[in-house]
Amino acid sequence: MEKLPKVALPVVFILIALVILITKSAVTIGSGEAGVLYKTFGGGVVTDKPPMGEGFHIVAPWNDVFVYEVRQQEVFEKMKVLSSNGLDIQLDASTWFQPKYSDLGKLHQEKSEQYKERILLPAIRSAARSVVGRYTPEQLYSSKRDAIQVEIYEETKKIVDDQYIQLNDVLIRDVTLPPTIKEAIERKLKQEQESLEYEFRLVTAAKEADKVRIEAQGKADANRILSASLTDKILQDKGIDATLELSQSPNSKVIVVGGGDAGLPLILGNN
Repeated sequence: MEKLPKVALPVVFILIALVILITKSAVTIGSGEAGVLYKTFGGGVVTDKPPMGEGFHIVAPWNDVFVYEVRQQEVFEKMKVLSSNGLDIQLDASTWFQPKYSDLGKLHQEKSEQYKERILLPAIRSAARSVVGRYTPEQLYSSKRDAIQVEIYEETKKIVDDQYIQLNDVLIRDVTLPPTIKEAIERKLKQEQESLEYEFRLVTAAKEADKVRIEAQGKADANRILSASLTDKILQDKGIDATLELSQSPNSKVIVVGGGDAGLPLILGNN
């Protein structure tokens, strides 16, 4: 009985040491994350192997694991840039990105966990200044926003593509112009719209006039052709046909055949 405590004490110490060792060695990587292994006595950051995936991992207690989010992420940036004529423009943009999974070790070794602040955001600002500087405020406000968005994406992608960052998209949320410039542009656009509407009315009126003129010309041509074709013989035939139809009518009447001009029948009564 006296020896039991002497045997149990080392066992307790061993169990405590094992718990500490397991605690230091156990790494759990969550959903949408990946781990970069740093070997203290084995060459530093591991870059020649895929990163550690989701789940539970055991590593040597003297090594470290740096966990990165590898899902698509969003960074929102408000930027002040200059237009082609030197006016201040505020640009609100969202960028969708994620680290390149297979190059996560190199990203950690060369760019660190602050890669967004050190690489991505400066690249977006540089691309935005370069692209916006090619356009006037009017183009930024109206017709060229989609083109600007595409150009900023393409220029940013060129910068970050070899920096182990995958750029998915750049979205221009808002373009804010100086109030006086915005009002001037809106007035100009309104005037252009009114001018286009006036031109449309003129074209419509001209087409309507052409339509009426063509219809009148058609009627005149038809009457001229009809008048030329109505000879005395045709009129007599038409009169005879009409007389035959009237003779079959139940109403009482007196018809004088050959009493009218050119021998046409006369109708003297219709009761």
